[in-house]
Order: sequence, then structure tokens, then C-alpha cells
Amino acid sequence: MIQDLIAAERRELAALLDELSPSAWATPTLCAGWRVPEVVAHMTMPFRFSTGRFVRELLKSGGRFNVMADRVARREAAELSREALVASLRDNADHPWRPPGGGAEGALSHDVIHGLDITTALKLDRRVPLERLEVIFAAMKPKQIKYFGADLTGVALRADDLDWSYGTGTPITGAAQDLLLVLCNRRLPAGRLRGEPSARFTTV
Repeated sequence: MIQDLIAAERRELAALLDELSPSAWATPTLCAGWRVPEVVAHMTMPFRFSTGRFVRELLKSGGRFNVMADRVARREAAELSREALVASLRDNADHPWRPPGGGAEGALSHDVIHGLDITTALKLDRRVPLERLEVIFAAMKPKQIKYFGADLTGVALRADDLDWSYGTGTPITGAAQDLLLVLCNRRLPAGRLRGEPSARFTTV
């Protein structure tokens, strides 16, 4: 059941976040402009917001979701303690939130991707269980990939730990979780991808 995968992901991330040093907690992530607190505040926002409150916040941002998400994440990261943010993730492991149109797979994807935003930026040796990645890849549609805005022209993503590939062109090989971040238009630390076009998806 996908909800079991979601719950396990949230509990594991909460345990990892509990162990971060103060300096690691304040580290920038792969989400541009967000440190760990902002990412965790964003991940847990659905657990604290009613539908009415969500709509009011969206209206304050002129109906622009990304603007609203950034504003709220920064505000809540400043207002809520580290303990409160981590507890919100851990205590809501079984929360049934679903992103609009995304279903349970979308909720799992949301948690996994933002968890990777944190662990990859901090260079932590955490491997997302392949079963969770298989669910995410199977549910991902071209429209969703296009939404992230990654320029995948002329490249073929090939996972080396999972029977998964995407696109045509010059191969880029890497762990499935790293290629998921490529799909989501993240730039990865050097050395995680192999193949001639890798530099396009790597931080300088």
C-alpha cells in the first residue's frame, strides 16, 4: 500500500533531521533559496493548513502557488522551532494529504523529492528504497516532467540501480534517486552522474 511507503519515508526523514547538527540544519538545499528549515516547513504545510487557510494564503499571493509556497515556507521556518517542524513531519506520517490531481503517488513523490533536496545537498549517504522510486517513476507523466522545466533535450537518463530509463540521446547514468532530481530540474553535486552531458545537471 502506497500510504505505508509514505509513512515510512516521513518517519525516516524525521529521524534523520533529528540527528542534524545546528550548522547542517541551516545549510542551503537543492531547492533554490531554501535552507533545510524552509524545505521542512514546505513539506509539512499540508498538515497544518485547512483548505480555507490554504485558499486565503493563495489569494494573498495573487493565486500564484509558487509565490505563496515560498512566502509561507520562509515565514513558518522563522516562526516554528526545529523541534516543532520535525515533529510535524514525524507525527503526521500517516496523514492522508494528497496533492491536487496527484493521488497517493504524488504525495510520495513530494516527500521523496524534497527529502532528496536535503540529503543530497548535505551529501548524506541516504538511499531511498528502490520500491518507493519505482512507484514514483511509474506514476510520473510527461506533463509533470515538463512542469519542472528541466531541459532534457538530447539526453537519455539511465538508472544503474533500477530498470528505468527516460528520453533519447546521449546517455547520462546514475543512481535512480539522482536521476529523479535531474527530472525535477535540480543541479547535483559533482561526481554523482556519468556521461558527457552531465555537466549540464551539475553544480559548478
